[in-house]
Amino acid sequence: MAEPRRLLIIYHTQSGNTGRLADAAFAGARRVQGVETVIKRAFDAGTDDLLACNGLLLGTPENFGYMSGALKDFFDRTYYPCEGKLTGLPYAIFVSAGNDGSGAVREIGRIANGYGWKAVADALIVRKAITDAALADAAELGEAMAAGVEMGIF
Repeated sequence: MAEPRRLLIIYHTQSGNTGRLADAAFAGARRVQGVETVIKRAFDAGTDDLLACNGLLLGTPENFGYMSGALKDFFDRTYYPCEGKLTGLPYAIFVSAGNDGSGAVREIGRIANGYGWKAVADALIVRKAITDAALADAAELGEAMAAGVEMGIF
């Protein structure tokens, strides 16, 4: 029997806003049968987690127009051990932004390009308050990512 396909959600939260989006994305992903969805805080995730996934959702608050230090730390710890091993890995981003979120998205995209990953959805940027609509959007993103991973369409 084949190993189940795995979606990995990695996030950092300081105020709790990005954590709420991550929980919503996780709940959405769990609607899809046949995919194991793993959710971890950025400081708790590592190389083994990354190498074992078939798709990746990255969540961060916008900090000074950039991603969180914790997510950057995750990249710093995993880049060289994973170099050349994850080409084409499908990924998407969600950002809780106090400003416009574009700096965080841009810089994550630059790092993802170095890994050889493939963006498969527009970034979900939630500005200011986390609304019910934003949580629904995060759940939809999680479900779409899990469905794509399960079907192998990315």
